[in-house]
Amino acid sequence: MKLHNNTIRGVHTALAAIFEEGQYADKVIERTLKSNPKWGARDRSFIAETTYEMVRWWRLINFLSPSKEPYDLFGTYWLMQGHSLPPWEEFAKINPDKIKEKYDKLEDPAKLESVPDWLFDLGKKELGDKWEAEIHSLNQEAQVVLRVNTLKITREQLKNRLAEDNIHTHIIKGYPDALILDERTNVFRHPAFKEGMFEVQDASSQLVAQALAVEPGMRVIDACAGAGGKSLHIAALMQNKGKVLSMDVEEWKLQQTKLRARRDGVSIIER
Repeated sequence: MKLHNNTIRGVHTALAAIFEEGQYADKVIERTLKSNPKWGARDRSFIAETTYEMVRWWRLINFLSPSKEPYDLFGTYWLMQGHSLPPWEEFAKINPDKIKEKYDKLEDPAKLESVPDWLFDLGKKELGDKWEAEIHSLNQEAQVVLRVNTLKITREQLKNRLAEDNIHTHIIKGYPDALILDERTNVFRHPAFKEGMFEVQDASSQLVAQALAVEPGMRVIDACAGAGGKSLHIAALMQNKGKVLSMDVEEWKLQQTKLRARRDGVSIIER
């Protein structure tokens, strides 16, 4: 795969916003892509996937990298993925053999799985021998899961509409509002998303609202609403009848809830 300076800089800009400013990765990537409309589909995919993977392996990358400079960090990650580096001046400080030697000698499982020591120790304490397999599984790339907004469309209708644009999905048992993408793609650009017909929401997160067994006309408090994913799901299950009070300590998150509710056709959420 050929590397380009502008896309590497895009990754660096996103990582700086995530780690230095404490912003959410998904929002950073969405904003980064919107601010660079001339990037093609391949560039957008590269930036999004690379940023997420570097976030996932950030501790290990920093341990193996010869410095904290952006190109050293990116180059270390790129070598970890099994690629070779082009003979650029920016990568001059990176010695692939030294990075491989350092990795081969590494025995600390927390660093190998790129998680904080406290988290690894807690997992080991709680799960015992099952923990290492669990944390290894958690480090695999997650599937993209959609939650159908049943206020506007049925799951089968959305499945068919996306298929018309070669976005193929499948249903999983036990998740009545979920569709899983067969292949990763930028669904945020699809008209169905802009029309509020679905949200991107992890399957397990979707079970939370289902477990409440809410009914139309109820008054429900979401005391840790964040950007509103569960509040929106609750409102849909209530058929947009009743009240949902969304609360969070961060006002900017609740502003996202307001914007998403407008797109989804939800009018019963109060902040």
